[in-house]
Amino acid sequence: MRIEARVFNVPAAFFFLAGTAYGIFTHWAEWVGTTAIFLTGGMFVMIGIYFRMLTKRHGVRPEDASDGQVEEHAGDQGVYAPWSWWPLVLGVSAALAFAALAVGWWIMVPAVVIGVIGLVGWVFEFSRGQHAH
Repeated sequence: MRIEARVFNVPAAFFFLAGTAYGIFTHWAEWVGTTAIFLTGGMFVMIGIYFRMLTKRHGVRPEDASDGQVEEHAGDQGVYAPWSWWPLVLGVSAALAFAALAVGWWIMVPAVVIGVIGLVGWVFEFSRGQHAH
């Protein structure tokens, strides 16, 4: 995960430099652009820090080693929800939310309700029924 952390830390450094340069060239008078550039760099830093934490937690993966083999990473890759309909419900909710931006804000109410129902259903999917644990 070190490579993934660097993939996000290098652009973070760029955005912090670009934000500083933008602030200097605008004489720190234009706060919206400067803030947006610095926040973009901050988001890259957060993802890079998360990948560094994963590196410490999981150690070196076979794909991180230059002599790693495919067989070294065989086995379970995680828990996935087979036959889940909840992502579709969340997609409908997101589509309604984006339609609310274009058509009218009243559509946001059913979008939020459907989104909450979809999110709760997806989170608790393994707590009941065929796949309960």
